[in-house]
Amino acid sequence: MWRRVSRLVAAAGWAVAVVALAGCATDGGETPGATSNHGQASYYHDRYQGQRTASGEPYDAEALTAAHRELPFGTRVRVTNLDNGHHVTVRINDRGPFTEGRVIDLSRRAAERLGMIKAGTAPVRVTPLP
Repeated sequence: MWRRVSRLVAAAGWAVAVVALAGCATDGGETPGATSNHGQASYYHDRYQGQRTASGEPYDAEALTAAHRELPFGTRVRVTNLDNGHHVTVRINDRGPFTEGRVIDLSRRAAERLGMIKAGTAPVRVTPLP
């Protein structure tokens, strides 16, 4: 990592190095300055398979997608299960959840990757990605 930074300094000057270092300060490729949400995640029941989401595309339990109340459709977010440290990147394609305390509804496949199928919900951190 530092070798790459030193090459940047030599090739393009201090301004590029400062930008490169600022990007390294975030965890896991997160957008610098992005605000994370903390709360409970849940996942879609299988009965929603094929039904239209708010974005107009059909819900696919095998896709890595999610519902969020505010983020624009197409936004990629990193969801981290705070109980076990597992994380997954999903794309927002629906609105919700509408249950108090919940910040995101995940596809079944995303929930499996987070290890939350048995419990049904999990405490998570949701961070928008570039």
